[in-house]
Amino acid sequence: MIVLEAEALTRRFGELTAVDGLTISVESGEVFGLLGPNGAGKTTVIKMLTTLLPPTSGNALVAGFDIIHHPSEVRRVIGYVPQLVSADGALTGYENLLIFAKLYDIPRSERESRVREALEFMGLTEAGDKLVRNYSGGMIRRLEIAQSMLHRPTVLFLDESTMGLDPVARKGVWEHIERLRADYGTTIFLTTHDMEEADGMCSRVAIMHLGKVVAVGTPAQLKASLDENGATLDDVFVHYAGYVLESGGTYREVSRTRRVARRLG
Repeated sequence: MIVLEAEALTRRFGELTAVDGLTISVESGEVFGLLGPNGAGKTTVIKMLTTLLPPTSGNALVAGFDIIHHPSEVRRVIGYVPQLVSADGALTGYENLLIFAKLYDIPRSERESRVREALEFMGLTEAGDKLVRNYSGGMIRRLEIAQSMLHRPTVLFLDESTMGLDPVARKGVWEHIERLRADYGTTIFLTTHDMEEADGMCSRVAIMHLGKVVAVGTPAQLKASLDENGATLDDVFVHYAGYVLESGGTYREVSRTRRVARRLG
């Protein structure tokens, strides 16, 4: 069953076309990855699909709801974890979750049990009464995912959710994300720069370049499309997007990454 469908989704900022006629569909229970370099349009896509940014043209349905005409309904059936830290370091993990439970209009009689369940599910029970400023980066990300899942959304959007995490923390976050999909049937829509992460976690990926989707398929299908022995997803990216993802980036990109990494601990 298709749970997310975008048709010719486009966003312009003046003369700049950030997203150019994006057409994709995502099946229920999938882990769908949107790959591309900085500036490809990935975050703009997520902002449109989560109703944070109206499209210039085109449209999309999320869990059957129109992002333009029924944004409130869309927000009720999605969860969203942005790039930047969204948890409040001055509050405990429990207090952060309680605030989100109220924002999601979870009935008062269910809030306590829902928050405790979320802490347990994400492996944060012992840390629930500690200030978030003392959490590790991986713990903060798990808390933010718990926040986004309190209302049990149909689709969870993750925008570079493991950026700035060390390999051990990244692995821990992904183990919990996979549990969400397996236990609750949650559909995961994510962006990432990490080709290894995309290859190992995504059932299908789409590669964006200059605002357009230039390739869609399973990681295996895309690697096979190169007709090269031992092709990797990095090779696929170079083939379709035209260049290698650089670890350096511009000053602004490096500064942003370091800010996120520093805030995540």
